[in-house]
Amino acid sequence: MVQIPTHEILRHLREHLPEMLDFLQQLVRIETPSTVPQTHRTLFSLLADAFDRCGYHTHHIPGRTTGGHLFAYPRQRKHGMPLQLLLGHADTVWPVGTLNEMPLEIGEGIMRGPGIYDMKAGLVQILYALRALQDLQLQPSVTPLVFINSDEEIGSGESTPHIRRLARIANRAFVFEPSLGTDGKLKTARKGVGRFTVVVKGKAAHAGLDPGAGASAILELSYVIQKLFALNDLQKGITVNVGMIDGGLRPNVIAPESRAIVDVRMLTNEDARYIEEQIRALQPVSPGTTLEIEGRISRVPMEHTPRNRALWETAKQLGSEIGLDLADGVAGGASDGNTTSLWTSTLDGLGAVGDGAHARHEFIYFDKLIERGALLALLLLAPPLDA
Repeated sequence: MVQIPTHEILRHLREHLPEMLDFLQQLVRIETPSTVPQTHRTLFSLLADAFDRCGYHTHHIPGRTTGGHLFAYPRQRKHGMPLQLLLGHADTVWPVGTLNEMPLEIGEGIMRGPGIYDMKAGLVQILYALRALQDLQLQPSVTPLVFINSDEEIGSGESTPHIRRLARIANRAFVFEPSLGTDGKLKTARKGVGRFTVVVKGKAAHAGLDPGAGASAILELSYVIQKLFALNDLQKGITVNVGMIDGGLRPNVIAPESRAIVDVRMLTNEDARYIEEQIRALQPVSPGTTLEIEGRISRVPMEHTPRNRALWETAKQLGSEIGLDLADGVAGGASDGNTTSLWTSTLDGLGAVGDGAHARHEFIYFDKLIERGALLALLLLAPPLDA
C-alpha cells in the first residue's frame, strides 16, 4: 500500500477542529425533520458552499415529497478512474422547535443537540476529510462521489433509486451513520427490515342478542398474533414484533374488522425470504373470517459478504496507522448501507462517536472528529478494491 502522510492529515484536522465545531453548530441549528421538506433548503445551500470550497461541483436533485438530495463530485477528475461513494443523510427525527427543549450545548469534550449524532457530525467529517486531501494536495486514485439524502429516517423511498444507481458503478461505499456505541465500533452488518399489515375481516353481530351470527375479527387476530410471535428466532437474529393493533366497533358488537402492524428484522437474505413467505402464507382458523396481508421487506440485510469483510480489513489496518484499535459490530436497524451492500463493498458506522440516536441525550465526543476524519481520509486514499 502506498505510504500516506498520516501525521500531516491528523495535524491538519487537529488545527481545523474549531472550524469543524463551528460548522457543525451551524448545521445543528438548522432543524431538518424528514417530513418538512422546506427546512432542507438552507442546510443544502450551506453544504453546497462548503463542497465548493473543497473543489466539488454540487447538484441539488429535487424531491417530490421530500427536501431532495445533494450530489457532489470533484470539479477536476480523470475519466476512467474507479469511483467511491460517500453516503449520508441530512434529515433527522426531531420536529421543528426541538432546539427550544433540547438546546445545542458544548463542554467537557461533549457536544449535544438534536441530530448531531445521527448524523450531522458525519457530514462534517466528510467535508473536512475532503478538505484535508485538497489542502495537502493528496489525490485519491478512486474518485469520491458524495450523495446526501433527506429521507433516510423515513425509509429512503425517493432516494433509493439514486443510491442504487451510484452503488452499481462504485468500487466501494462508505456510510456515515454514527458509530455503534461509545467505543466507536464500525458497522459491518445490519439487519434487514420489513413491515407488514395484517387485516382480519369478520362479520358484525349483536354480542348479546345473536353472537352466533357474527365472526370475530379480534378473536382471529389473536390467533394470527400468536403465529407471528412464533416466528421469532433470537439465536438466528430473527425478530417479529406486532407493535400496533386495533379493531372493533363497540363493546357490544362482534368485531367485523381488526388489524395488526408488524415489524420484522433478520440478518440474512435467506431469512428475509423465509419470513416473508411465512407471513404471506398465514391462513385464518376462525369460520367466517378472512385475512388481507400487505407489506414487504423494505430493506434487505447488509450481510458479512467477502467484499464487505475486505473493506473492513482495510479500515482496520488503516486505523492502526493512526493509533485506532477498531472493532466492528452488527446493527439491529437498517440504513442506506443495506442498499449499497447489494452492489458494492460497504462499510457503515463511519460517522461520529457518541450515543443517543433518536434519544433526548443525543451527543458526540467532539475530539473524536479528528481521528474519524483522518480514518476517512486514509480510506479515500486507499487503492481500489479487487473486483
